[in-house]
Amino acid sequence: MNTMCMITKKKPMFGNNRSHALNATKKKFLPNLQYRKLWMPIKKKFIKIRISAKEIKIIDKIGIENFLKLK
Repeated sequence: MNTMCMITKKKPMFGNNRSHALNATKKKFLPNLQYRKLWMPIKKKFIKIRISAKEIKIIDKIGIENFLKLK
């Protein structure tokens, strides 16, 4: 399974977990990806995409057509 946003290409970030004793262990920070089925009025059909939660909020606010024009 791919852990990358289909539109914005957000990928996992890598860093360290730090304990109280400041011991460092490797950690992978995953983006908050969700499966979403969106209606495309231009094509008159649904599309199923895996998109980050932040982009879902933007699409709900400005619409899918305007969002795709920005990207």
